[in-house]
Amino acid sequence: MEAKLEGQRVPQANEGNKLEQKRKKRYKQPWVLHFMVLPAAIMVFIFSYIPMSGILMAFQDYKPALGFAGSEWVGLKHFRYMWENDYFLQITWNTLFFACSKIIMNLIIPFVFALLLNEVRKMALKRTIQTLVYLPHFLSWVTLSGILIDILAQTGILNQFLVSVFGIKPIFFLGDGNWFRFTIIASDVWKEFGFNTIIFLAALSGINPSLYEAAEVDGAGRWKQTIYITIPALIPIGIVIATLALGNVLNANFDQIFNLYSPLIYQQADIIDTFVYREGLLSGQFSFATAVNLFKSVISLILIVISYRLAYRFAGYRIF
Repeated sequence: MEAKLEGQRVPQANEGNKLEQKRKKRYKQPWVLHFMVLPAAIMVFIFSYIPMSGILMAFQDYKPALGFAGSEWVGLKHFRYMWENDYFLQITWNTLFFACSKIIMNLIIPFVFALLLNEVRKMALKRTIQTLVYLPHFLSWVTLSGILIDILAQTGILNQFLVSVFGIKPIFFLGDGNWFRFTIIASDVWKEFGFNTIIFLAALSGINPSLYEAAEVDGAGRWKQTIYITIPALIPIGIVIATLALGNVLNANFDQIFNLYSPLIYQQADIIDTFVYREGLLSGQFSFATAVNLFKSVISLILIVISYRLAYRFAGYRIF
């Protein structure tokens, strides 16, 4: 009896050792790979972690002439002022509105466009369209802003077309708060939806063709094939994109808004990043601007952690 128990214990112990060895082997990487990553890690440490000492300014009345050591410590004074400031609540709302609208539209439009583009049978036409919609992604907002200002100005091409064809008054796209919000969201979607379209098309290419063949044999047309095969196959990657975008809820694209807005529409267009820029660099309120940006960074970190957890739970996606 003891011999049988010992015989059972030995295989179990061996299996446990094998699992442990596999686990260690999975985390063990050749030293060459670590050496390749080393320069990038050093650059990140120098330019991202060392400057983080600047968060001390959020708890001081920082004076550049006195430095960190000589400036007065004030604790949470700037954070209290931040929450008591009605304008901070306004820019937080603006940031959430812009970011959430962009996330939703940059998920829905690429999803639908990928489905439509997938139905194009001529590969030359399909690749041409794919290239054209992807091209704006590579242009900077400095370049695009200049183009948009020329097109959307009161004397721009679009307003001249509206006046001459429809006889309506010129629309102040970049000077009216409501029109500016629409312009920001629409231009961001136009610039970026091609990138997400590529992701959805890649997911479409991974669908097993035998599923469509079986559905066709059963009498399913293109519409039913799309409903029951294509869309369910795209939902997991859609969940991944949506959950990972959650970490950018407080990032409403500083480059875009900074290059397009003006003092006329600060109330409707100002976001956290542009506010921090003006308060910190233009007004010299270093401590208050640091407090606002630190608040944003902490919330963004929490959202990033949550988004990765959600992506792993609902779509099985994980980076580490």
